[in-house]
Amino acid sequence: MFTTTPSSPDAARPRLPQAVPGEVIALQLPGFGRVAGVVAGAGPPLLLLHSVNAAASAAEVRTLHQRFSASRTVLSIDLPGYGLSDRPDVAYTPRLMTDALLTCTAWLRQRCGGAPVDALALSLSCEYLARAAAERPADYRSLALVSPTGFMGRKVWRAAPGTTREVPGLLAALRGPGWGGALFRGLTRPGVIRYFLQRTWGGKAIDETLWQYDLLTSRQPGAEHAPLHFLSAGLFSADIQTLYAQLAMPVWMSHGVRGDFTDYRGSHIVRQRPNWQFSVYPTGALPQFEVPARFHADMQAFLDGGRVAAV
Repeated sequence: MFTTTPSSPDAARPRLPQAVPGEVIALQLPGFGRVAGVVAGAGPPLLLLHSVNAAASAAEVRTLHQRFSASRTVLSIDLPGYGLSDRPDVAYTPRLMTDALLTCTAWLRQRCGGAPVDALALSLSCEYLARAAAERPADYRSLALVSPTGFMGRKVWRAAPGTTREVPGLLAALRGPGWGGALFRGLTRPGVIRYFLQRTWGGKAIDETLWQYDLLTSRQPGAEHAPLHFLSAGLFSADIQTLYAQLAMPVWMSHGVRGDFTDYRGSHIVRQRPNWQFSVYPTGALPQFEVPARFHADMQAFLDGGRVAAV
């Protein structure tokens, strides 16, 4: 059912080193190509999903992958256009990202005897995880959403199913003759990547290992294609609040109080739902790096079916 590429001396290796330890797999996504991930450990299935930006990859879930592979079968994937996955010049959409996620979920369930998957996503990828879980609820036991998009301000995002927030004409302008690659190269200069990570952290003390991997992954062939669609807003879902409201499995939402990602006023639409619980950390948008012991303990409590401290 699935085509995989094992991590072995005889297998064709990507130019980019893997971000987390384990066996590299590659799943074929029809109409796209290879979607890659790294699997490690044994036990109940846990799927980890990085955010979406100019230099995203599974490196963003490194601490979680290392911690939970001691007791679970952990699959950390690279979305289409990122990390070890293929990076062709195609249309990158929420549908493509969700289909990749569903394909990886099916593979992980098969590896774990059909058990439903616990899944964690960061930032914009929370939208793809919510869509996947709304479409295939039996595939997911629980969802952990870290700094999810779709809750900023009081804007209501309940447009027609499957629609996006793409700004008409912006993608063509971003790509457009000869400067698309130059724009991306400017956004991924070492100092610029550091600047955006500092805005994510809300301070200068970023994770240096993540910064170094961001430099590597953003210099791979085709690295500009998915980020330019991201900059056009074509990877954001205009129906996301409808999807969040449909989720019936346990959901844990967490975020920080520093940096660019602190406005979650729109979360009032799910605040009173009994299957949702919430935590706020004294960190930036990636609390798993800043308070790993606390975040990992809270994640374990959630996976065990308990309540997580709100503050």
